[in-house]
Amino acid sequence: MASTFFGLNIAYTGLLASNAALNTTSNNIANVQTVGYSRQQVTQQAASALKVFQTYGCAGAGVETLAIERVRDEFYDFRYWSNNSKVGEYAQKQYYMQQIEAYFDDNGQNAGFKTVFDQLMISGLQAWMDNPNDNATKQQFIGFAGSLAEYFNGVAGNLQKVQKDANQEIKLKVDEINSIAGEIATLNKQINTIELAGSRANELRDRRELLIDQLSQIVDTEVQEIPISDPNMPDRETGAHRYIIRIAGGQTLVDGNDYKSLECVARRDYEKVNQSDIDGLYDVYWGDGQKFNLYSGAMGGELKGLIDLRDGNNGENFMGEIVDIGKVTGQDNVTRDTVTINVNRHYLTDLNKCNLSDQGGIIKLGNQEFNYDSWTYSVSYDANGEPTYSYTFTISDSEKNGTELVTNHKLGMTATVGAGINYQGVPYYMAQMNEWVRTFSQKFNDILTSGYSGEEQGIKMFTAGMAADNKQYTLPDDKRYDLESFEAYTARVDKLKADLKTQLETEWKDNHRNDPAYAGLTGDALEAALENDVQAPAVQAGITAQIAAQDADIREKAKLTISAGANGASGDNYYMMTALNVDILSALELDPSRLANKKQIGDGVEQNDLLEDLKDLASDKNSMSFRGSSASEFLQCILSDIALNAKRAETFYQSFSDIAYTIDTQRASISGVDEDEEAVNLVKFQNGYNLACKMIQTLSEVYDRLILQTGV
Repeated sequence: MASTFFGLNIAYTGLLASNAALNTTSNNIANVQTVGYSRQQVTQQAASALKVFQTYGCAGAGVETLAIERVRDEFYDFRYWSNNSKVGEYAQKQYYMQQIEAYFDDNGQNAGFKTVFDQLMISGLQAWMDNPNDNATKQQFIGFAGSLAEYFNGVAGNLQKVQKDANQEIKLKVDEINSIAGEIATLNKQINTIELAGSRANELRDRRELLIDQLSQIVDTEVQEIPISDPNMPDRETGAHRYIIRIAGGQTLVDGNDYKSLECVARRDYEKVNQSDIDGLYDVYWGDGQKFNLYSGAMGGELKGLIDLRDGNNGENFMGEIVDIGKVTGQDNVTRDTVTINVNRHYLTDLNKCNLSDQGGIIKLGNQEFNYDSWTYSVSYDANGEPTYSYTFTISDSEKNGTELVTNHKLGMTATVGAGINYQGVPYYMAQMNEWVRTFSQKFNDILTSGYSGEEQGIKMFTAGMAADNKQYTLPDDKRYDLESFEAYTARVDKLKADLKTQLETEWKDNHRNDPAYAGLTGDALEAALENDVQAPAVQAGITAQIAAQDADIREKAKLTISAGANGASGDNYYMMTALNVDILSALELDPSRLANKKQIGDGVEQNDLLEDLKDLASDKNSMSFRGSSASEFLQCILSDIALNAKRAETFYQSFSDIAYTIDTQRASISGVDEDEEAVNLVKFQNGYNLACKMIQTLSEVYDRLILQTGV
């Protein structure tokens, strides 16, 4: 039968259970305002009954307190983390797009594009048309043109500041990831130490999941928790877990007690991707030197938003097919590899749209990266007049590339520079401004140089400043890709063939001057005989065959090539003009009288017919077209992109923020502390505690009567 004191033990277990529940309720109430705290509850069950060998069989043995556990639903955690990365991404995009929008806005308070452009092409041009030969009016017009150049210089500088800010924030976010990863790895060790002993590390788990909340806003986060089994007893639960965190599309950050650190490494000046990028943009590497994939399509969070803003090029990165591998000896007498790549994308065939670095960079050939010093852009045509566009990159020497060589097995592979990021970030807007500035300057300068001021030929107005020596580019027309045509290419081919024909005929004459057939002939008579014989069909057939054998070389030489790059390879062409360095020609600022105003040299000094062409340049799409619009509609084109991206970022940020609030509310309804509910629990568990005490008191009286008064 059960012990005489069995009932006292049962009451004692009830007292312990109620006390644990009261303490847990007290802890919940104390943490009602603690961020990330999960409500806890006591898990209890009836104790195993005892066989008492009586007719009623078994007697209850009270209650067992199994654990104090968190009330938390992991489903809502995973949903919250997944959504939180979108909140972080669009928060960053919204913030920076508002800045970019402000830089381009022309609200009457700031001198935006429309204000400055109208001053030049309406107010200034009309005043000049009224007084075509007046130097003061010309000087005023040049001043308005200078204001337009300064506008683009200023906006480009502001965009570079945005890029710099985003770049610095990337470093801060990487440091924050490292800090969170280290703390989570420490928590994993502490949690396993406690739970191996059979307890639940509730507060530590709350802290860990709060850190995941923070991490998921910085970068997309995946969490996996795997129970660790005993290899000798696979069915035994050890209580320990392997906690794995993956970020940026599945790259492992934390694995149990271990974590990987990230490091930001600034690109060197010869590792730029885009022409208008600032120096020192960060690439991110793991602590072991492996490159962290910043451009993973699956990446999200604030890091994704910052990368899109800093590097977003609307998917317009360099890409083409490798068609030739060669060698070239530079001015330093060092032989370097060259790689020729055919391209067909519109933003690469049109140099006004191209944004390749002109200071050297990194090109990926197949799956292997190489540093390059310079590149040349070439255009050639086939017999049907179909153009072939290609870029030839000069690969850097062994100091930058080590002993790696570009071998012929690369032929046919894809070559890329940078990543194609389908977002309109700073590089995209810089490229748009560069395209407009180059196109407008070319058209404007062409009109001016086609006319006259008095009896002098007109000179260019717009040029570009060099980075050093306070000099300006001259921008010669023979390096104008936009003037290239099938006819111009064919004319160069024909001239090269004609020159070669003349050379071969001269060589034939020199080789036959001493032939017996010309004995006794001298002077003009000898030259006439040689000239007559070299024109013989058989001789000409041989010469024609020699020219045909060199046809491929001739066509290669006839290519229009435009150079850009480091080590003295930078060319003097319109590609070197950007929104950041567009300027007014110094010679024109010093002498405004050289500004052309008439088409014919013989017209009077008051003739202004050339200015009509300048006037058409502003509004006539046939004179200049930018994205299917006229020159004056540049701002509408750019602002439409910016406004769309800003509004999209705002809409998505608000949408995902609302979803985050809803999920967090649902999560809090389960794991959050409800003051009213805890107040009810307090009364409930207090009553349970009082009843257990009452039971002990009652049993004490029973034992008192039994022991002291019955003499048992």
